[in-house]
Amino acid sequence: QVQLVESGGGLVQAGGSLRLSCAASGRTFSNYVMGWFRQAPGKERAFVATIRWSGGSTDIADSVKGRFTLSRDNAKNTVYLQMNSLKPEDTAVYYCGFRTSWLLSRSWLEYDYWGQGTQVTVSS
Repeated sequence: QVQLVESGGGLVQAGGSLRLSCAASGRTFSNYVMGWFRQAPGKERAFVATIRWSGGSTDIADSVKGRFTLSRDNAKNTVYLQMNSLKPEDTAVYYCGFRTSWLLSRSWLEYDYWGQGTQVTVSS
């Protein structure tokens, strides 16, 4: 089992910034991927960004590319999503996912473990 704990959400004005964190604990894997997805009310869970833990390769959704960046802290088993120039359409619950594979994926169905989610609200 893998436990994921997210933090860092909140209310921010358009143009502002937030940094989300996702700390992983529990069973260890040699190769895995962690990703961020978001879900707005009435919409499906949508891909935001993902990172391969070994090597640090990333994939970022076009809708947030240039505004969001992904990084990791190996010692803390934590991945960070830095969100800048936030827009009202970024408002959603953000979920951290863990995939027991070294292959990056944009499909939330291919992630095996999930955090509880953290609310991000961007006011206009």
